[in-house]
Amino acid sequence: MGETESIILRHSGRGMNLLREYLPEDYCAEAAKEILSWPKGIVFLTTGFYVAGFAETDGPAGTIVVAKALKALGYRPVILTDSYCRDFFEPEDLEVIYLSFTVSREELMDLVAEYHPVGMISIERCGINTRDDYENMRGISIRKDTAPIDDLFAAAGPDGDENRSGMEHVRTIGVGDGGNEIGMGNLKDVISQKLSLVPCRVRTDLLVIASVSNWGAYGIAAELEKQSGKTVFSEIDKMTASQKVRTSIERMVKVGSVDGVTHERVAHVDGFDNTVESEILDALAEEVKKSGK
Repeated sequence: MGETESIILRHSGRGMNLLREYLPEDYCAEAAKEILSWPKGIVFLTTGFYVAGFAETDGPAGTIVVAKALKALGYRPVILTDSYCRDFFEPEDLEVIYLSFTVSREELMDLVAEYHPVGMISIERCGINTRDDYENMRGISIRKDTAPIDDLFAAAGPDGDENRSGMEHVRTIGVGDGGNEIGMGNLKDVISQKLSLVPCRVRTDLLVIASVSNWGAYGIAAELEKQSGKTVFSEIDKMTASQKVRTSIERMVKVGSVDGVTHERVAHVDGFDNTVESEILDALAEEVKKSGK
């Protein structure tokens, strides 16, 4: 197992460690290599998972880190989400498109035609599952509170031919930590057997798993710094990664976000307080330092 993967799979409590053997050894490094192979252009990112009237803190923070890294590398990140993430990203000077909860596939295809993304990345975004619903980890439907952005990944990604979308294949990456996120369709049979969950059926070209999806995003950003030789993760907007993320999460909670496990409006992620989030970020930054970039 790669060192980055070992770090982001710490504190595993939802079975992601059981899925590890079904992915490449250095899957974060492969995701970073994939991104760096894309021509400089627009990259679509999506995040935002509905929990108890809000978007949870897991996903948006990781999306900010990856988007900032992409921007520093010469890409133009454009975040696609819905209204539960309003005002999360604008203070970070990131471009956002808010989509309605009833957005059609045709409207999503129009976005592709207008923006011509060179790649797409999903970080903790619910996707349609194998029983044709959008469900949280408790098996409760969140369809009415989830814009079907996964349709874009189904049409543009590796399932495009199956969906007869007729559009050009856009390379895709999914980041998840439970089984119901975009990209987990890559391992849907394994998830059904080993985790006894109803998995998302939407596949991506590459999949990154972590104990917390934010940590998977941080792992990608750390590998982008290693491979590019540019400081795009260990320092963000003149802060260390852990300082930047803590500030971002605290601000999102004030705007309206909750911990996805406890449903509390506190600056925690998936039941972990900010000391654990900092532990992961600092360990990844140390790993980048050891690699010599």
